[in-house]
Amino acid sequence: MAFHILAFATQTQKQPFLFSVFFIIYMAGIIGNLTIILLVSIDTNLHTPMYIFLGNLSFIDICFTTVSLPKLMDILITGYNSISFIQCLTQTYFTVFFSSTEVVLLSFMAYDRYLAICNPLSYHVLMNNKKCVMISLALWTTGCVNSFLLTGFASKLSFCKSTSLWQFYCDIKDLTSISCDNTVLNNIISVETVLFVMSPFLLSLTSYIKIIISILNMKSVNSKKKAFSTCTSHLTVLLIYYGTIVCVYMGSASEQAGEMDQVFSVLYTAVTPMLNPLIYSLRNRDVKKALINILPINCK
Repeated sequence: MAFHILAFATQTQKQPFLFSVFFIIYMAGIIGNLTIILLVSIDTNLHTPMYIFLGNLSFIDICFTTVSLPKLMDILITGYNSISFIQCLTQTYFTVFFSSTEVVLLSFMAYDRYLAICNPLSYHVLMNNKKCVMISLALWTTGCVNSFLLTGFASKLSFCKSTSLWQFYCDIKDLTSISCDNTVLNNIISVETVLFVMSPFLLSLTSYIKIIISILNMKSVNSKKKAFSTCTSHLTVLLIYYGTIVCVYMGSASEQAGEMDQVFSVLYTAVTPMLNPLIYSLRNRDVKKALINILPINCK
């Protein structure tokens, strides 16, 4: 059995221009996120919970884009849009794995900023490197188990409506929309949405509400600027990430909604991972300092 991925076209055709665009986006994201991982690894000043989480985020973004974009680029350059059932399930597994891990990771990054700003005296007790590593391992394990369960149920689906996916990768939402017996999986996805989307979102929202209140209560203008500068990068990433993911998963999966779903999915799976390194490097003094230190430039 094979599916047909309708990537920005209802007919199989080569699209070299779009291939070039996605190739640039993909390579920019890979290079940017690898740079962040390199900086966090070699600069001892970045061996803190905040940057350990950031390194995890960059690694997830690399994996996330690698799961979906190479297949899309292959479709665009060859015009061959078929994907086997096993390949589709594999792509679905890793897509769910990395996306569910990332959304929970972002919530813990928000909680980390809450502790640093609202409880600075006890921060190193509540959030140290050992606890950070344990949290990271727990996030990866949870994402893996969650994806295994969802993909396991998806593998039991039968497809009678269509074999065409109105998306540029095998998304579990689109698979359920073309299946004949998706009631159980839809119920599981609803529970999964609460656990891996709504709950992390509420944790992030609560953290930033408390952060903003704490910053507003500071008397020193410099203290306010310093506190706000430590969380603006992550807040920007959160707004982009949740904005796009809501547009993708709250809309319908109909053919008419397919084009809009593809646009928001591009933002969610490709553009956001590409922008994350830029956002953190441009608005973070520690990252910019670490980058300058490793550049082979001798300023006299």
